[in-house]
Amino acid sequence: MNIPEHLTLEWLRDQYIKKELTPKEVVLKIIERANADEEMNIWITPPSLKWIAPYLERLNSLEIESSPLWGIPFAIKDNIDLAGVPTTAGCQEYMYEPREDASVVSRLLAAGAIPIGKTNLDQFATGLVGTRSHMGKLIMPYVLN
Repeated sequence: MNIPEHLTLEWLRDQYIKKELTPKEVVLKIIERANADEEMNIWITPPSLKWIAPYLERLNSLEIESSPLWGIPFAIKDNIDLAGVPTTAGCQEYMYEPREDASVVSRLLAAGAIPIGKTNLDQFATGLVGTRSHMGKLIMPYVLN
């Protein structure tokens, strides 16, 4: 399956409904792309099948027709909590492991979406251009030098 560079909700849902693509195949492609872009410092918690697998397995108990975001991947800024995955807000000394999901994350999960990782940000989200992260300067993938 040739997975396009830019994924849309409509395209993914269509592929899933036709059974021409699985969420696991999409996640594996996202992991491959994240690994290739490692030097861009996009991720604080990069996509990993190890911790994403339970979310993929959970899809087996959800009906695609009644789950509007079934199998749709989403990234979480690292100042928003995902239970069991560290939150740093771009500051290693601040890091903690939340026991509960943030409300927005809970709603996405309830709709069938799959969290794929936690993204980098300026420390405590106080900057504007991604240059104040202790996790590495953010490189915008679509900005030409």
